[in-house]
Amino acid sequence: MTHLIRATVTAGALLAAATGLLTAGPADAAPKDVGPGNWLYLTVTHGAAPTAATPGTLLLCDPPQGHAQADACAELAAAGGNIRSIPVRHGICPMIYAPVTAQARGRWNGRPITYQQTFANPCVMSARTGTIFTPTD
Repeated sequence: MTHLIRATVTAGALLAAATGLLTAGPADAAPKDVGPGNWLYLTVTHGAAPTAATPGTLLLCDPPQGHAQADACAELAAAGGNIRSIPVRHGICPMIYAPVTAQARGRWNGRPITYQQTFANPCVMSARTGTIFTPTD
């Protein structure tokens, strides 16, 4: 069985693209610099190897916008912007190997943030990262 997770470009990313903050090519689809404040460009790729053409979601947290899960900013704030510090949610995930790779890059409290992790399946990813990489469609 194959599980697909798609991260789509949201209204915030479209606004950024319209103002020239995004580059034109899919390989560099993430914003070069959104400016001050807390923001992350998030992608989820099916498989263990991320691809450059994966569309993503821009999460803006000052104020929260551009992401379907408003809790994502609160979770990041509680973890000091460190995705690895988000408390693990306990639950039951299927033992199906359908790897997904989550990536984030951006700025949090003036510091650059980079994150990449491959998970056994989307359920495990959600348990380990909260609502950060929750699909937006």
